[in-house]
Amino acid sequence: MQVIENLKVKEKAYIEKLENGLTIIVIPKQDTQKKYAIFGTNFGSIDNNFVVPGNTKPTKIPDGVAHFLEHKLFEQENGTNSLDVLSALGVDANAYTTNDHTAYLFEATDNFNEALDELMNYVQNPYFTDENVEKEKGIIGQEINMYEDEPSWQVYMNAMKLMYKENPINVDIAGTIESISKINKETLYEVYNTFYNLSNMLLVVCGDFVPEEIIKEIKNRITKNDTQIEIQRIYPNEQEEIVKKEETKIMEVNNPIFEIGFKDKLCEKKDMVKKHIAIEIILYMLLGKSSKTYKKLYEQGDIMSQPDLDYEFSKQYAHVLISGIARNPQNVVKELKTAIEEYKKCGLNEEDFNRIKKKIYGDYITEYNDVSNIARMFLADYFKGINSFDYLEEYSQVSLQYANQILKDVFKEEKMVVSIVKGA
Repeated sequence: MQVIENLKVKEKAYIEKLENGLTIIVIPKQDTQKKYAIFGTNFGSIDNNFVVPGNTKPTKIPDGVAHFLEHKLFEQENGTNSLDVLSALGVDANAYTTNDHTAYLFEATDNFNEALDELMNYVQNPYFTDENVEKEKGIIGQEINMYEDEPSWQVYMNAMKLMYKENPINVDIAGTIESISKINKETLYEVYNTFYNLSNMLLVVCGDFVPEEIIKEIKNRITKNDTQIEIQRIYPNEQEEIVKKEETKIMEVNNPIFEIGFKDKLCEKKDMVKKHIAIEIILYMLLGKSSKTYKKLYEQGDIMSQPDLDYEFSKQYAHVLISGIARNPQNVVKELKTAIEEYKKCGLNEEDFNRIKKKIYGDYITEYNDVSNIARMFLADYFKGINSFDYLEEYSQVSLQYANQILKDVFKEEKMVVSIVKGA
């Protein structure tokens, strides 16, 4: 068993890779009532082209299969739904699909072992029939239609389409009505047997556990007899350039909403964390509540609250996102461009840089107060090839000079897109 420790937060992570390939991470949190388990697979919406192990020709699956499969795993052969079973145990259970992974989870104060039974049972035992697959198409079709009417989702998806020409991140995670119509039980079993191989999966538990004991409990619940495999994923060659600068969509909204994006280059795994930290600092310096640009926009009545500031990245995509509500999104764009150019010309203010850097470090520390935050963070970072403790270690390596260089490299006007949704 490998043990990694971070003295800054006084936390340890116990990592064990089983003979069948499954990796287990245990983060003990003594004297906490809540316990959290999350079982994930390195398979998301963008993994729609791959070579099935043992085959030579690529398999192209319809958009939306990862999300469809997530929905279907809860349905059991005995007629029960695992979400209902878990709810009856008094635990808070859920699942989600992202662009690069799928996860099944629960949080419990009592009945943890019984909930773990159910989690590991339904994830390891899929049950697909022609009938239940057809039924699910109607349910997911309603969900797709609902998101088509959701302004905040549409402004995000339009930003993806403005930035990416080939990468399937520009397609809704749930797919389209047309794409899910092509899904059948054979597709689901083929995908499940490829990507839900234990060697492609991770189980993270966080709470008041003795690592050796909980790992033994997990081992006792493994029923699959997988042979470790290497999955050959095929991704399109994405251009560095954006597709289009701007798009405005008319929907029923009280005030316009916007999504500003900067398409970024993929970077080496060793640089991902340091770069992420630098971009977070830059974003708060540009449009955080204490920034002069935000104060000016707020006082002018152009913006209602601090925008959401984010950097999304994986092994296949990377982009900055700034999203919010504004009476005049074009003014936000204009002032943002001015602030970026001013910082590029004069450099980031050292005092502001140090203050925001400390704030972000405090945010990282705070994340370790919650078992759900810890477990989900370790899972998502693991599939990116990152150790979550690296954020606390790399923090000190982010210098003002480095941040100024990242500002110049990432926040380029030719890589900037603007997606707006406004009323008629």
